[in-house]
This record gives sequence, structure tokens and C-alpha cells, in this order.
Amino acid sequence: MILCCGEALIDMIPEPTQSGQDGFVPHCGGAVFNTSIALGRLGVRTGMLTGLSDDMFGRQLTDALVSSHVDTRLIVTSNRPTTLAFLKLVNGHASYTFYDENSAGRMLEPEDMPTLPADVSALYFGGISLACEPGADAYLSLVKRDGSERAVILDPNIRAGFISDEARYRARLEEMISRTDILKVSDEDLNWIHQAPVSLAQKAKALLDKGPTLVIVTRGGEGATGYLKGSEKIDVPAERVQIVDTVGAGDTFNAGVIAKLSARGLLTKDQLASLSPKDVQEALSFGAKVAAVTVSRAGANPPWADEL
Repeated sequence: MILCCGEALIDMIPEPTQSGQDGFVPHCGGAVFNTSIALGRLGVRTGMLTGLSDDMFGRQLTDALVSSHVDTRLIVTSNRPTTLAFLKLVNGHASYTFYDENSAGRMLEPEDMPTLPADVSALYFGGISLACEPGADAYLSLVKRDGSERAVILDPNIRAGFISDEARYRARLEEMISRTDILKVSDEDLNWIHQAPVSLAQKAKALLDKGPTLVIVTRGGEGATGYLKGSEKIDVPAERVQIVDTVGAGDTFNAGVIAKLSARGLLTKDQLASLSPKDVQEALSFGAKVAAVTVSRAGANPPWADEL
């Protein structure tokens, strides 16, 4: 089972009401939540580890996970509130206001991390859950405790606005990367992590030296590139579709990559250590295919396996 560890939240999306004023409609979201949903719909055995509230929004998130076949046994439930993200559009540009203080997800502590069952074969981390303390330290404690014998996949999906102490965040991220097998970053993430004036390829190869077996760099509509130690880069183009909404594109790309590697029996530390360029190309291509379906329709709405 792939265990997705990180945030699940409610996006409050404005929609017009009968009075003419905008109201807000609650939609399930969060980067790690989106990846877990996408994996479940692709038929991969998937679970989620997060902090959820027992309020109405927490129940909405739980129901969405269950309906996409995501195992919820390891979710930590409390009576703290659900994280809410209110979207505002000004001249077509989106901005978010987050209500996350004292939330069920953010307030996870290392001692809240449950004992993992033996069937958890891989751990996936990412998103704002790695920036917001104390939950960020709880996830670090989990990878330190349970990541040595399981494949570890990381997509930091860096949002600088959530980082209150950059030095602490960078130190945490460095330690996570050192324990990671597959690191996926956007070009923007990579430039934030490695700020020297050198090429993306040089920056990616520098990250390989920090521990990962595979570094994947995504560049939006320009596709993705995989970097393996001792190998030439592997380029995969983005699939060309009519774009409706890019929300969740990277999250579902990740799910596609993980799903293909899992289906090939490659999602273990030993197998990942000997990945071939062909293995990487197949995984990235499938990730691009899954993401293309998501961006072709509104909202973070990943495809089911039969839609592919």
C-alpha cells in the first residue's frame, strides 16, 4: 500500500448566489489529498495519513477519500477545526486566504504518528504539511522512523508564504531529501531550493548527490525531465489537450508516476536503486497522461483507470 502523508483541506470556492453576491462552496483539496485520490482512482492500493477534524468538513474529506477507494485507517481524528482556504479572484488572478491555526492537520505531533502496518510499502510526502509546524516535524519523525525500509517519494510543492522560519524549513527539507528515493520538483521549486545561477540540469544533479535515486523536474506545459545518477536526462513532453483548469495537475502527475512504478513492481528501495532510463520514461509518460485528463476538466478531478 502507498501511504500518502500530508494535508487534506477544504478549498472555499466563490460562486454566485441568487442574490447576486458570491457565496463560497466547499471543495475537498490539498496537494497530498489530491495525490491519494488520484492513486485510489487508478486502482493502486492507497492509504492516507493526515489529521482530520470530526467536524462537517472533516467528514466531507473522509467521505471523498472512501469514495475513491483510499484507506482511512491511519487518519488521526480530533475535534480541532479543518483547514480552510478561501479563494479570491481579482482580474483573473487567484489568491488564497488560509485559516489554519490550531487545525486538526497542522497540530499533529510526532507522538501522534501511528504504527504502520506491514503492508505499507511506500511513503509519499509533500505540500504545505512540510512547512507548517508542528505537523511538519511529525512527518519528518515518521520518515526518520519508517522510511529506511520503505520507498520514499517527496514533492515539496514549495509555497513560500507558508514558511515562517526559512532556515528551519530548509534544514527540515534537506533532511527529508536525504532520506528520499524519488524527489519531484517543479522548476520553480528547484530554483527556490538551489538559488545559484546555474542550469536546471546542474541543480537537479546536485540534488541527486544529496540522496535521491531519481529527481524529476516538471516544467508545466513543457513537460518533465528525469535525472538518474550516471545516466543522461530523460525528457517527456506534456500531453497536448484543451486546458480547462490546472489545479491538481502536479498532484495527479505524481500519482501517475507512482502508479506505473508500482504496477511494474519497481516501488521498493532495492528496485528504485537500479531504475533504467526506460523505466523512468514509461513512468513519466504515464504521469503526463494522467495529468492531461485532470487539466482538461474543472477542479482537481483526477481520472479513473477506465477513463485512460
